[in-house]
Amino acid sequence: MIGKKVPQVTFRTRVRDESIGGDNPFRWEDKTSADYFNSKKVVLFSLPGAFTPTCSTYQLPDFEKLYPEFQAKGVDAIYCMSVNDAFVMNAWAKGQGLNHIKVIPDGSGEFTRKMGMLVNKDNLGFGMRSWRYASVIEDGVVTKWFEEPGYSDNCPEDPYGESSPQNVLKHL
Repeated sequence: MIGKKVPQVTFRTRVRDESIGGDNPFRWEDKTSADYFNSKKVVLFSLPGAFTPTCSTYQLPDFEKLYPEFQAKGVDAIYCMSVNDAFVMNAWAKGQGLNHIKVIPDGSGEFTRKMGMLVNKDNLGFGMRSWRYASVIEDGVVTKWFEEPGYSDNCPEDPYGESSPQNVLKHL
């Protein structure tokens, strides 16, 4: 993975737009891989699903908490990606009280598939989802890679450690 350019895809996002008014002031906005990854150093971590236990209890909150330490190491942004739609990702981000970490909805799994990280999780009733990983991406190129062991369809475990923010920080 190291040295690989990230796939060029378009993400369907929902962004707040106060000019819309009402109870749901959001509009669709397409964002591309270039928008997220070009001309900056970012950490991208991807996980099986929003609102799931490990993701919500450890991984996302710890990245949020350790954000200043990542910034001190020259990281411009930290993105959390999941094969979930924009509505789910935004609700999860709001529920987690995120101030620093930005979420990227990979609703169709296109980015995840092109990264080679799409797995079947039918054993959990999830369908196709991302394997858990983290990476450092500089100007659209993967420079560090942290993949959980046991990559496979319908894996009975949900390994977590390699892609933890503590481990990523250690290697920056």
